[in-house]
Amino acid sequence: MVASESVLHRYEQVATHVRHLIESGTYSSQEKLPSVRNLSTQLQVSITTVLEAYRMLEDQGLVEARPQSGYYVNDRTPLPPRLAGQTLVEDPVDVGMGEFLMRFLRDFQRRDLVQFGSACPNPAFLPTARLARGMGKVAKEIGLQGNQYDIPPGCETLRVQIARRALQSGCVVAPEEVMLTLGCQEALTLCLLATCKAGDAVVVESPTFYGHLQAIEMLGLKAVEIPSDPVHGLSLAALRQSLEDVPVRAVLLCTNFSNPTGASLSDDDKQELLEILGRHELPLIEDDIFGDLSHAPHRPHAARAFDRHDRVLLCSSFSKTLAPGYRVGWVLAGPRYMPRLHQLKLFSNLGSPILPALAISEFLSNGAFEHHLRQCKRHYARQVCQMAEAVARNFPAGTLVTRPKGGFVIWVELPVGCDTRTLYPKAIELGLTFGPGPIFSARGRFRNCLRLCAPYWDASTEPMLVRLGDLLRARCSR
Repeated sequence: MVASESVLHRYEQVATHVRHLIESGTYSSQEKLPSVRNLSTQLQVSITTVLEAYRMLEDQGLVEARPQSGYYVNDRTPLPPRLAGQTLVEDPVDVGMGEFLMRFLRDFQRRDLVQFGSACPNPAFLPTARLARGMGKVAKEIGLQGNQYDIPPGCETLRVQIARRALQSGCVVAPEEVMLTLGCQEALTLCLLATCKAGDAVVVESPTFYGHLQAIEMLGLKAVEIPSDPVHGLSLAALRQSLEDVPVRAVLLCTNFSNPTGASLSDDDKQELLEILGRHELPLIEDDIFGDLSHAPHRPHAARAFDRHDRVLLCSSFSKTLAPGYRVGWVLAGPRYMPRLHQLKLFSNLGSPILPALAISEFLSNGAFEHHLRQCKRHYARQVCQMAEAVARNFPAGTLVTRPKGGFVIWVELPVGCDTRTLYPKAIELGLTFGPGPIFSARGRFRNCLRLCAPYWDASTEPMLVRLGDLLRARCSR
C-alpha cells in the first residue's frame, strides 16, 4: 500500500510539472511534448510514472496522444470569459425565486430528460452498492442505537473523519468544531440563522447558486449582489466599496469552484477577503461543496484555512462526491458560533440520521473514499473539458464559455438578445434541461447566460447538446 501511494504521488507531481510547462507557454498548442523516455530520464522517474502522468493530462483534455508520434498539447482554443457589467454598489434587494425555479427543480426528477441542468453526480458513477453494504453492516453492529435521535453535533466517528480530511484544505479543526447537518443546504441555512435576523442584508456573488438565494428568501433576508469574474471569482474592489456604503450582516460565498461559474479565489484573494471582512467585523459563510473536486492533484485551500479570528463558518457535504441521497453535510465553526448552531439544529429537526453517517464514516476510514475521489476528479476533468469544447463548436458565434479547474459545472454566455428563460421550455421539448441564467441572480440578471452540468455528458448525450446548439443558433439569430 505504501509503495502504491508513493507511485501515485510521483505521477501526480509529473503531471503538475507538465501542466505548468503548458500553462506558462513553454509548450504551445499543437506542439510536441517531451517523449516518455526523455521525460523519465529528465525527472528521474520510471517510464510507467510518466505514462500515468500523460494519461491523467489526456483525461483532463490538456494533451493528446498521436499514434507512433507521442504526446502533443491539445488545441483547446479557449474562449475568453468576461465579467458581466454591473454597478459596484447596489442597494439590498428582496429575493423572489418564484414558481419558475420550482418547475426547474421538479424537472430534475424526470427520467425522460437528459440532465444537463442538474448539478448532481450521475448515480451510475457512485459507489452506491458498497455504501449500502456498509450501512447494513453498521446497522447490525449498532443495533437499537441506530433508531435513536443523534442530537447535535452528531455522529462522533464521522466528525473525526471530517476533521482529519479538513487538513487537506488547510483547516486545522477538532471534532467538536464539526456539526453534522442534512446536506450542505441545511448547513448554509443554519449559518444564516446564526449570524443574521429577518430584514438583514447578506452579500452574495453574482451570479450565485440559486440555493443561496432560496435560503435568503426563506429567512426573510435581503441580498446584496457583488459582481464575480467567471475565472477569478468575487470582485474584492466591488466588495470593499459596497461594504463602505451598504450595511450587511454576513457574506455568503463559494470560494472554490463556484456554482455556477466554476471560479475560484486565489489564496492571496482569500486572505484579502478575510482582512476586508475583519475590518467590518463580518462573518464569512463559506460554501466549499466543490472544493474536493479540483481537477489538479491537490485541492485548493479553503478561506477558513486563513481564519485567525473565528469568523468563517465553512459548509460542505458528501452530496457532490459520494452520496447525494444520504443528505450528510456539515459545518466547521469555532466557539463564536458553534453553540448557537447546536441550538438551531436541535430546534430545527433534533438531529441527523445516524446510519448514513456511520456508513460514510466507514467508507472514509478504510481509504475507499480517496480512491473514489481520484477517479471522480479525473472523470469530471475530462467531461468538463469535452463539454466546453462541444459548446464552442455548436453554440452561436460569439458564445463565451468558462473552463473551470474543478467541479463539474460550466457557465455559458450567449450573444446579447438570447433569453434562456424563455428558451428553457423549448429545451424541455427537445428532451434536456439546463440552468437558465436568471435563476442565479436575485435581480433576474444573466438572461443571455446558462449553466451546464457535465455528470451526464458522454458520447450518447452529445447529440442532445448539438440539438440545443441548433435551437440557440436559430433563436439568437433573430
